[in-house]
Amino acid sequence: MVVKDRLIGEFMELVQVDSETRHEQEIAKVLKDKFMALGLEVKEDDSKERTGHGAGNLIATWKATGTEQAPKILFTCHMDTVAPGVGIQPELGEDGWIRSKGATILGADDKAGIAALFEAIRVAEEQKLPHGQIQFVITVGEESGLIGASAMKPEDLDAEFGFALDSNGEVGSICIGAPTRANIEMTITGKSAHAGVNPEDGISAIQVASKAISAMKLGRIDKDTTANIGKFEGGGATNVVCELVTLYAEARSNVQEKMSQQIQQMRDALETTCREYGAQSEFRSEIAYPAYKFKEDDELVQLAQRAIRGIGLKSETFVSGGGSDANVFNGLGIPTVNLALGYEYIHTTQEKIKADDIVKAAEIVVAIIRETAGK
Repeated sequence: MVVKDRLIGEFMELVQVDSETRHEQEIAKVLKDKFMALGLEVKEDDSKERTGHGAGNLIATWKATGTEQAPKILFTCHMDTVAPGVGIQPELGEDGWIRSKGATILGADDKAGIAALFEAIRVAEEQKLPHGQIQFVITVGEESGLIGASAMKPEDLDAEFGFALDSNGEVGSICIGAPTRANIEMTITGKSAHAGVNPEDGISAIQVASKAISAMKLGRIDKDTTANIGKFEGGGATNVVCELVTLYAEARSNVQEKMSQQIQQMRDALETTCREYGAQSEFRSEIAYPAYKFKEDDELVQLAQRAIRGIGLKSETFVSGGGSDANVFNGLGIPTVNLALGYEYIHTTQEKIKADDIVKAAEIVVAIIRETAGK
């Protein structure tokens, strides 16, 4: 059975290792040593040079024991955190919630998942549970836009299906769908002129950009699709008609056709407005990660729910509006759902998680290992 004190002690240890995204070098060393101490083969991939992050992704492989027929599976978490994540001091309150003492995040996103994986390995070993081959993939740069997972090589992965431990929601819930995301950059080039002497000879890129934005569908488009302008960059002295503006935006959708339509609508709004005012435009979009969507009766979802309900927890499914490494693994051909960890207020200094929820997460991992071995 899960040893709560051991599990929570390890979680507390992990969150105190600084690992803000792009600076994962120290936590990678700690995790590598822990996996090796548990008898797993550990590889750090070669993505570090390509991503500019502090470490590569870790792939720890647990060889099959007691059953060679069980499917090969994968569990994944990410090792990086958002800022402010330096000098985290975790504290377990009398109410059972773990919070940060100082002006930092807690780091339950996603070190609660990592701690649950380590405890599950120990429990499986102690109970001598048979299992097929299991890979534990701990990525860098998830908080930078799924950078680490996106840099993985398919040949490093050897699994038929997988489970991410990196979702909000009540423990036992399963995220069965998440949107694709496009990163969009738009440039408007007008014409500079003296703002006081001859402004009529200029074309204000700021004014054109504002007109273009007002013509774009933004925010909640429909139940599947959203779009947002995140950054407006340009301009200088107030006595010069602004010549150049760059807009940074995104679009998300659970439906690829709707994503294409949204991108085209934003492009059309930009180009039409620029033509009307005599400005030039450039529009660039790039898919950051693919969408994924499972049905309630898909075997992967059913397997997870059997395991979760088998230990007495409720299991409901939902579709998220945010992406995770699960999106990338699905894109790499490994069907993957995302399991909820119960953390709250992530990415803020109010972040917290119940100690009992970390215990439940570890129990779920053990139950999935047992359920998969029985197939």
